[in-house]
Amino acid sequence: MQAVWNGVIIAESDDTVVVEGNHYFPRESVKPGLLEPSDTHSVCPWKGTASYYTLVADGQRNTDAVWFYPEPKPAAKEITGRVAFWKGVVVKPG
Repeated sequence: MQAVWNGVIIAESDDTVVVEGNHYFPRESVKPGLLEPSDTHSVCPWKGTASYYTLVADGQRNTDAVWFYPEPKPAAKEITGRVAFWKGVVVKPG
């Protein structure tokens, strides 16, 4: 699978985990230098507290377009160390 934004491949992996229709990519599959930490957080009742990254690619910024669960609840342990995408990031077969 590939995560693509504005023509730039953000992440690529054949090891994604699908939860609620979202592909969670291994964190190490994200190309270096594209993620900037964000102060944004949200809470999911069964996955836990999510943190976010802003995408920075080709001089463009996509605020909070990447999320992850630093310490997911036990029911979501399979997404530990993984990130997911939204806000215009297209996830498709590579």
